[in-house]
Amino acid sequence: ALEKPHPAPPKWKEQYDLIKRMREGIVAPVDEMPCERTSINGAADPKTLRFHILISLMLSSQTKDPVTAQAVSNLHSTLPGGLTPAALDSASPDTVSQCINKVGFWRRKTEYIQAAAKRLMEFPGDEKGDVPKTLEGLCELKGVGPKMAFLCLQAAWDINAGIGVDVHVHRITNRLRWHKPQTTTPEQTRLNLQSWLPMEYHRPINPMLVGFGQIICLPVGPRCDICLLAKEKLCPS
Repeated sequence: ALEKPHPAPPKWKEQYDLIKRMREGIVAPVDEMPCERTSINGAADPKTLRFHILISLMLSSQTKDPVTAQAVSNLHSTLPGGLTPAALDSASPDTVSQCINKVGFWRRKTEYIQAAAKRLMEFPGDEKGDVPKTLEGLCELKGVGPKMAFLCLQAAWDINAGIGVDVHVHRITNRLRWHKPQTTTPEQTRLNLQSWLPMEYHRPINPMLVGFGQIICLPVGPRCDICLLAKEKLCPS
């Protein structure tokens, strides 16, 4: 946390409400296959479902959501007994790589997800094979950073411990001038937002801004012509 909270932007609530209104009228890729919601259906136990969420998030970096979902499905259908910590830990790296080779940085992620599975299998007692329930425990896993950890806690454990900041949240909040001075990393963005944004907005802001960034507030060529923020002169960019 910041030692001194960042001041709340003067018109953030008006901007937030307009973005929310726009998001209610569009279906973005994040709505159809969000990486923090497993694509595997069936009667899997809660512990296994939490593991699917973790693996989905770990594979999602620099990867489109449908590709991530397919990779998780490939692992589940290929590994003996499905996608579990034990099965992933004991699988050969070649087998894992063949399942996920369409995701970004798949070689590195093969190492990361197998290392995570191995670590989970080393937990004692009832915790064996389960996803950590704390930010610290998740960030100890190789390849898991704060953004991923916050999203995992929210989706796997329904624990709202902080804001998951990805490239969309980082880009859009800077375009809205919510940070003074402008932030240069997602972690700086997270610290600023968490210091003033009310807690009830910490969870919904990520999917709301991600979808807004995928359809309207694009990285290149943003659709200012259809954006209500531009119409109401509430976007300083």
